[in-house]
This record gives sequence, C-alpha cells and structure tokens, in this order.
Amino acid sequence: MTIKKIVIVGGGTAGWIAANHLGKKFSNSKQVSVTLIESPEIPPIGVGEGTVPEIRKTLAHFGISETDFIRECDVTFKQSIKFVNWSRKQKGEQAKYFHHLFDRPSKFGDDLTPFWLVQSTTTPYAQMVSPQHDACEAFKAPKAITTPEYESSLGYAYHLNAGKFANMLSRNAIEKFNVVHLETTVEQVKLASDGSITTLETKEYGNLNFDFYIDCSGFESLLFGQALKVPFIEKSDQLMVNSALVVQVPTKETEEIPPYTIATAHQAGWIWDIALTNRRGVGFVYSNNHISDEVAKEKLDCYLKGNPNKLSYRKIPLKVGFREKFWHKNCVSLGLAQGFLEPLEATSILLTDFAAGFLADRFPESVEQMPSLEERFNHVMDYAWHRVVDFIKLHYCISDREDSQFWIDNKKPTSIPRTLKKRLALWQKFTPEKEDFFSKFEVFDYDNYLYVLYGMNFKTQLNKNEIENSDKLKEHAAYITNVSETLNQQLPDHRELLNKIKQYGLQRV
Repeated sequence: MTIKKIVIVGGGTAGWIAANHLGKKFSNSKQVSVTLIESPEIPPIGVGEGTVPEIRKTLAHFGISETDFIRECDVTFKQSIKFVNWSRKQKGEQAKYFHHLFDRPSKFGDDLTPFWLVQSTTTPYAQMVSPQHDACEAFKAPKAITTPEYESSLGYAYHLNAGKFANMLSRNAIEKFNVVHLETTVEQVKLASDGSITTLETKEYGNLNFDFYIDCSGFESLLFGQALKVPFIEKSDQLMVNSALVVQVPTKETEEIPPYTIATAHQAGWIWDIALTNRRGVGFVYSNNHISDEVAKEKLDCYLKGNPNKLSYRKIPLKVGFREKFWHKNCVSLGLAQGFLEPLEATSILLTDFAAGFLADRFPESVEQMPSLEERFNHVMDYAWHRVVDFIKLHYCISDREDSQFWIDNKKPTSIPRTLKKRLALWQKFTPEKEDFFSKFEVFDYDNYLYVLYGMNFKTQLNKNEIENSDKLKEHAAYITNVSETLNQQLPDHRELLNKIKQYGLQRV
C-alpha cells in the first residue's frame, strides 16, 4: 500500500519543525499530503529557547530569511554556553567559569590541546584555542551587518522566543509547503488488529484516517506512549535533575546582551539564563531528591537578587529518559514524545531537528518499505540518545565539586554510562582524537568534548617530551591571540548588530 496521507499530532516547535521537513520533502508531490493537528486546549511547554549551530542549516533549508527570523522571534546570537561554578572554588574566590564555544578549537592550525596541557599557564583552554572566547567576554556579535545571512566570522546559533518561533515555522510550512493545519483535539486513537494506528477520533472533525502518524504531542505522548504503549526508559539514575522552576525577567532596551547562554551550577542542579532582546528566560533545574521545592525557590530568588519584582515561577516536572524505540508500526515519535533529558546543551530542539530531518531524508513510499526503515531509524536514534546522555553526564561526573550530596552522587561509578567510563579512562593518558568518535551520528563530537573536558581541567597526563613542534604550536597560540584582538576591534557589539538588523536587515544570500 502506498503512503499518501501523513499526519503530525501536536504543534509547538517539534511539530512545526517536522511539518517543514516533511512539507519540503513532498512539496512537489501531488500524491502525498502532510497534515498537522494541533489542539487549542493544550498549551506548549515553551521553555526551549536555546539552539545549536546546526539550526542555521535547517532554517536556510526551509527557505526562512535570517533577517525575518531575527526580527520576528526576539532572536539574539548564541556563540557559547558559559558554565559558571561547575568547578570547586575556594572561599572568597571569584566565580569560576569556562566556555563551550561554537567555533572549532584550533581551527587555524594544529591541535593546541597537548600544548595547553603541558604549559604552566592560567590561560583558560577556550581562550588559547579560539578567538571566540574573548569575543564572547567582550559581548561582541559573531558577524557584521554587511555579512550575508547565515554566514559569519565566528560560529553561532540563536536564543529565541519559542512561541514566536513555532508561529513562524507554522506560517512557513503552510504557505510554502502546503501543510494542512487542523485545530482540534484528538480524543481517541484506534488501532488495527496488527497494532498499527488506523484512526484518530477528533473533537471537531470526527474520525480522521491517515497512512502514517507522527507523534509530537509532548510529554503526554498521546500516540506513542498512550495508544501504542511503547515503554519509556528512565535515565534518572544517571541524569539526576527532575524538576525546573522557570520565569521570564523583563529587561531594558539599553542593557547589554550576553552572546551566550549562562549555566550556573548550584547545590543540587544549575540555573540557565538566556537573554533575548526584551527579556531573560531564567530557569532553575534541580533534583527534588536532593533539595525541596521550597529550597529551590529560595535559590532562584537569590539568583534574581531577591526577586524584587515578585515574579511568579512556573514549575515543570522533568521526565528524564526516552522511548525504548522511536518508530513502531506506522508511527514515529519526535520531540518530547520521543524523550527528554534536560535543558543543558540545548539537546531538545537539536534532537528533534536531527530526527525529523533523518526521517524526511528517507521516508517510506509504501507499507512494505517500513520494516527496514523502522529498524534503521530506531538503531540510529537509540545510538544518538545514548551518546547525548554520555555528554550531559560528562559535565557532572568530572566536576571536582563535593559540597553537596548531589555532586557526590553524580560521581558514583554506578551512575556513569559504560561508554563514557571507557572514554574517560582512555583520555586520562591520551588527548581525544576525532577517531574516538567513529560514528557520524555522534550528536556531540570531538570539538564539544574538548571544550568541556579541559574547561573543567580534566587531567590528561602528558609530558613535554610528547609534544612535537612546540615552537610551531607556540606561534599558533600567539596567532590566535592576534586574531582575537583584531576581531574585537572589527566586530560590532551584540545589541548594536541586532538593532542594525532590525533597521536595515542582512544581505540576502
């Protein structure tokens, strides 16, 4: 049987990213239709406001103007995640921090990691290997107003208003790719005798039948979890945060905008701080097995300097883990219906975009093709999810903090994934190499690990005799310093560029 009718259940960022990927895939087909069903009764979660650099390729692929995107979605540039207090600090010592930059380390020459390890230097790892460190600390933009859309001098992603972003994706999918949008509530899911989905009973449109179903219904997982009963694999024994308090903090138009996410570690979790053009999105992610909700509120109050505006917090329970499989019969789960770990490193939008693009790239033409594609999709997504768990856990288990039970528990060997243990054992004697990441489905790769490992002063035992061409590496480090100084003179301030984009726009590609 030919697959002609595709439905996505659920809107929000996940649903509309999927709608754009599939809508573009079938935009020239008269046989295949894509429908998105969105319930007006279910509000979106709406806290995912950070992205990673791959989103630029996706937006360009969808044909979305970067200028329009920045103007309409309260966008700011994100060049890094600045991790504060993830390492132990002495009494009276200023906050420690490191940057997980979006520019590739040592991109102008040989890898400087071994050189940095054997130097008696107080220079942060990211500062030695990339000029982006100093650009971030100086609140610089990653490009100039004359730089064409999606191009740049430094690597970047975005901070965005999730609600406005979903609305923009919606318009794009409907207007460019003829995606059909139905506002109605799915009240029941009917299955065939073989366990596949046959019908959606809806409140306004009655029974609707499709050939292929995509579940983007969030934590509710209406199709995949409730109807198909695909098991959920808990990862709370490895990633211990399970709750979040979130709030939006108004800002003034004259305030500087950090070109990075701030992630500040605390007693039993961490606080994200994301600056948009007119507000900050702030959230305290924590383990309620280690502190109470009341203490968490006190911690967030303290971070907001007493919360003088008496802002109200919204609590979000975090279901940490992912589905046992991600494609079952004639249904695929995406977004929160597929799984969720935690907001660290902006993994939610990243995995949704990756999975939706992967699905669209080789979508089944017929029912007969589905079993082999299902096996392929499940294998890849299972690998990707487990490697994301490894990378997130890395931040916790290599920290030298021991000031609370939360940090102590995170270092227990039983809480560390086996693959991560093996890699850390290897990297105690050898610096990471690209060959250590053998799969192209590593969502976080060699560069990402370098910034986190050595930003947190991971101990790799090298000696100076192992360093070849040390004079050449020293020259390379000096060159990066010179490039950094030049860029800081040339690049505009972050808010200055955003204001110019709103007034003049960027060059269209």
